[in-house]
Amino acid sequence: MKKWISSIQVAAVYVGTVVGAGFATGREIVEFFTKHGIYGLAGIFLAGILFIKLGTKMLILSKRIQANSYQDLMTYLFGRQFGGIVNLFMMLVLFGLTSIMLSGAGAIFKEQLGLSVRIGVIVTILLTILVMAFGIKGLFSVNIIVVPMLITFSIFLAFQSFSIESILLLPHEESSSVKWIISAFSYAAFNITMASAVLVPLAKEINDEQVLKRGGFLGGVFLMIVLISSHFALSSLPHLTQYDIPMAEVMKTTFFAIYFIYIAVIYGEVFTSVIGNLYGLEKQLNSYFKIPGMTIICGILCIAAFISKIGYSSLITLLYPIFGYVCLGALILLLVKKLPTE
Repeated sequence: MKKWISSIQVAAVYVGTVVGAGFATGREIVEFFTKHGIYGLAGIFLAGILFIKLGTKMLILSKRIQANSYQDLMTYLFGRQFGGIVNLFMMLVLFGLTSIMLSGAGAIFKEQLGLSVRIGVIVTILLTILVMAFGIKGLFSVNIIVVPMLITFSIFLAFQSFSIESILLLPHEESSSVKWIISAFSYAAFNITMASAVLVPLAKEINDEQVLKRGGFLGGVFLMIVLISSHFALSSLPHLTQYDIPMAEVMKTTFFAIYFIYIAVIYGEVFTSVIGNLYGLEKQLNSYFKIPGMTIICGILCIAAFISKIGYSSLITLLYPIFGYVCLGALILLLVKKLPTE
């Protein structure tokens, strides 16, 4: 029983890391899947299989090579010569992602609560510093609460708003029959590669491979369920591309009674991703600079808060596709590399 609880904790951290600002709010799902209409559903199934297979493989691989951080994993995949370049890119991306998460928190406060973006960013930074003081226990605790709530709400919304006509009639680009495949691979590549910042050091903390295998499998399945549910819900929303937080608009029009609870869940998922990214960055930067972890965390948050001023939707639309294509190299290597023997 204890092993199953540990597996569920690993799955929750996996889901919580991937389900960031763009995923939880619906912006990512619109950009990569829903705008392709019926083809987007096929893309979700393809991405879900990659989440299950490669997420699990990354956990096992990280444990067997005794990787301390994503830097060790990338050096193993790309070799020592190119590994350094990839790790520098990863660090920049994680900085960018943290900025996107903070910007997403600000967007929630502004669009859904009618408050200032600055208030949302400041509240998120203060809560992040508080939770990060507890290290890996803080990461586990937040995810084990928020992730089950997100899955429950996503399935509920899908049942409430689902209609096959809304998906079939959803406008999509003429070339969507090809683009959904590229979207699925780039989306999975981006999220699995970025999740390595959290999953690699996590794998070292857990000695049991069975726990990691179950955790990776369950995490991938849960991600697929949330993606499918969100896709069905979003397909019912007219003019879905005009919203920063489209999932919240679906809840507002479908079941307003629990609207503010759902806003809290979305915010919780954005928050867990901020924590996950910081956890990975702090581990990496600590290997270069021997200064206190909380000093590194506060420095990262200050820089990320400045970048977040660009705007949430602009950051998502501009940066996510670029990150996804660059991360395809890591995905391909993860696919072809054989696991070392135990």
